[in-house]
Amino acid sequence: MRGSKSSAASRRPTIILLFGVALIFSVLLVSIQSSFFAGKRKYDTNREEISMLSDFQSRIQQCVANRGLGLTADIIDHCRLILKFPEGTNSTWYNAQFKIFEPLEYHYDVCEAILLWEQYRNMTTILTREYLDVRPDGWLDYAAKRIAQLNAERCYNRSLCEEHLNLILPSKPPFHPRQFRTCAVVGNSGDLLKTEFGQEIDEHDAVFRDNEAPVNVKYAKHVGLKRDFRLVVRGAARNMAAILNGSSDEVLIIKSVTHRDFNAMIESLPNPVYLFQGIVLRRGAKGTGMKSIELALSMCDVVDIYGFTVDPGYTEWTRYFSSPRKGHNPLQGRAYYQLLECLGVIRIHSPMRAERIQDWSDLPSKESIRLAHGAALRLKKIQAGGGPLQLGPFTNCKVWGTVGRDNAGPVSGSPHMSYTRKKSNYSKWELLPFEKLRREAQEHYLQMGSVSLYKMDGNKLDDLVCVKHE
Repeated sequence: MRGSKSSAASRRPTIILLFGVALIFSVLLVSIQSSFFAGKRKYDTNREEISMLSDFQSRIQQCVANRGLGLTADIIDHCRLILKFPEGTNSTWYNAQFKIFEPLEYHYDVCEAILLWEQYRNMTTILTREYLDVRPDGWLDYAAKRIAQLNAERCYNRSLCEEHLNLILPSKPPFHPRQFRTCAVVGNSGDLLKTEFGQEIDEHDAVFRDNEAPVNVKYAKHVGLKRDFRLVVRGAARNMAAILNGSSDEVLIIKSVTHRDFNAMIESLPNPVYLFQGIVLRRGAKGTGMKSIELALSMCDVVDIYGFTVDPGYTEWTRYFSSPRKGHNPLQGRAYYQLLECLGVIRIHSPMRAERIQDWSDLPSKESIRLAHGAALRLKKIQAGGGPLQLGPFTNCKVWGTVGRDNAGPVSGSPHMSYTRKKSNYSKWELLPFEKLRREAQEHYLQMGSVSLYKMDGNKLDDLVCVKHE
């Protein structure tokens, strides 16, 4: 009996040991299987997204062939392509910085472009008080960058910085995504004189113009007479009184920085004046026209551009109201605009396109853009290392903030405004009742859960500031 008990006791540790080994083996087996199936799911997801984006690339390639006026699109992979100008294009633009003539081909990442430009459809592009309040060190660091001649890189004296910005700083976004159905962005190209787009431009719900571009009877048949928004650089802003003469409702938006000398001039104007949100961002095209497109896209469903010459034979930078002058490299800009058109971001109107009955059937539909955007976003998340695939509009919110009803801050302007300024037409925008917005804008506002999206700096996608309105 004693020997039997001893034998049984000795077997217990062995059984426990074997049980433990079996348990560990089972866990490892389940883990390996899970990793295998997770890897397979990831592989299948990658393959599905790549297939969808490759199909979208093919559509872009065909669109460029149809609409590119000689440009061709060479596909590298599901995201990357090269736009090339035809042989013999006169590359006369000399880049003094790199000491080369402008090349005839440009590389683009279509996946990044889809994600970037769909962001703009949900964004606010006007600098507001809530953005400065919510952004980390918004008043200390960022506000100082938007004020010329501050003589300081930081706003150590916040009261002084507020004094500079108060006149042009609304408490919350004055404009809304989807606010307009159709918008025309009118550039300043001399090729506009070859057209009679005036009436067509004026038929849009809103018209965006640049800098000192004149709007009068002399040029009416070429550029129209409708005046809603004007984006100006600092130099043109000095002449804002003359630019806006006769158009008290036209909204003036300063592109880069404000200047303390502007305040006295602004106080004498009846026009709403704002500051464009963001310093110059790197894009595939440069200039105020590019910023006007960004501004329009944040408010409009359909953006038509005029006066952005796109023909390959274009060799000088002209303006419809003055003699030719030096400007931005034209070839890169035209290639990028053509890419944006074939991504469904804009529609190009040019005298080089003889058919005025425009056929947009080869542009991607909203549904195909939505599918390509979702595929690009999922692929980006997977390649970044996994994590939950949050594919909603707030997936790129880096900073969150909340603004309550009681601390929303003042409406644009200051208590010391002149009588003219107090009677300005800010109320047309900033006090616009929700009920008066078009249905699509109301639906978008509700879908966004009363959240405003702002860009931080640069071209990064994961850098939005998101403000919840209570």
